[in-house]
Amino acid sequence: MKTNLKAGDRVRLLSMTDDPDPIPAGTTGTVAGVYPLSGWTQVDVDWDNGRSLMLSIPPDVVERLPADTTN
Repeated sequence: MKTNLKAGDRVRLLSMTDDPDPIPAGTTGTVAGVYPLSGWTQVDVDWDNGRSLMLSIPPDVVERLPADTTN
């Protein structure tokens, strides 16, 4: 699964269904790294709530925020 995210992008989490302690939907953060793998992409995010849980895309879903968005 290819993603257009890159380090420094601001994102908002839409869903994280497969984690036992997920980041809440609606939480924003900054992409720290993107690691494409076979069939999926691992995305390291520094979340604004202080957590740094990686995304697995798919199944996790985020939206990229406009460059001037801070919250």
